[in-house]
Amino acid sequence: MPATTRFVLVVSMDVEPDKEAIFNEVYNDEHVPYLLEVEGVHAVQRFRAEPFQLALGGELVTMGDKAPRYSACYEIDGPHVLTSDAWAQACERGRWAEEVRPYTSNRHHELRELL
Repeated sequence: MPATTRFVLVVSMDVEPDKEAIFNEVYNDEHVPYLLEVEGVHAVQRFRAEPFQLALGGELVTMGDKAPRYSACYEIDGPHVLTSDAWAQACERGRWAEEVRPYTSNRHHELRELL
């Protein structure tokens, strides 16, 4: 996937198993569209982690068993987008804040710059 911006925000988390359906529904139908309305947010891609084995040092090593299950990569103009009023408001819109966020855990946020 070719990069369209110099910065990517990677947000990863787990969700309680009985809340996965609403998590994915709200993330896809509300949370992502609201964040895409923020000036400086250009694209979002979502991922689900899968455990795998990797040949490393002559043996197979199981990887990914402790990483958060879900991730989203937000292509943004820069760090300033994340402190904007528009970003803050978009993060609280819809059902995300009350019906989904409380059931997430193991949350990680990383900002990466394209080299």
